[in-house]
Amino acid sequence: MTVNFIAILRSLFLFGLAGLAEIGGGYLVWQWLREGKALWIGIVGGVVLILYGVIPTLQTEPAFGRVYAAYGGIFIALSILWGMVFDGWRPDRFDLIGAAIALIGVFIIMWGRLLFR
Repeated sequence: MTVNFIAILRSLFLFGLAGLAEIGGGYLVWQWLREGKALWIGIVGGVVLILYGVIPTLQTEPAFGRVYAAYGGIFIALSILWGMVFDGWRPDRFDLIGAAIALIGVFIIMWGRLLFR
């Protein structure tokens, strides 16, 4: 069986986009409710979170559970990256090892049966 690397890259792009929408939208709502920012920031965050709900449906994988399970690993890695970039937080080695394990899980869940036959 031939592995379609373009399809894998498309899927990774959609996972990344979904992650940015979920984390970014949640961050804006956090800023509104926890940091006292303007209401409109919370509203924009809510709209972005709605987009997060739509983006995973663009995946070609038909199994909802598989898509969302794999997305969990992407979310872990992107959350660490978001904290570093926007909050100045520095992960320790256990954060990084955990994220690496989660990303390995993403590849096994989504493409293991294609890559390791």
